[in-house]
Amino acid sequence: MLIRFCIALAAYPLTATAETSAPADNSWAKQKCELYRRAVDDALGYTRREGLRPEFLARNEAFIAGGCVGRGNVCPETTQEQAFANLLTLMTMNEGMASTFVPFGCRS
Repeated sequence: MLIRFCIALAAYPLTATAETSAPADNSWAKQKCELYRRAVDDALGYTRREGLRPEFLARNEAFIAGGCVGRGNVCPETTQEQAFANLLTLMTMNEGMASTFVPFGCRS
């Protein structure tokens, strides 16, 4: 799994987009959500769905469907979910988003 993670990360393009240079309107927020959706698709292509619970995937899809607002309601519980969440966090950071953008978090 770690090897797939490293290969996926190496294959993901780096960009120099800075979040602080975003225009005043909501276009950066929409762009971030679209970039996240694409990253999810790419990550699923690399990792498949092995070890990803339907609830985990459904909550992540709900985050995207809701415009990528809301935080910390997608809890990665399996080893594969944690690796998937880490991969998405790095992929979005490579696109210029803060690591807090992703919806991953667990509540006790």
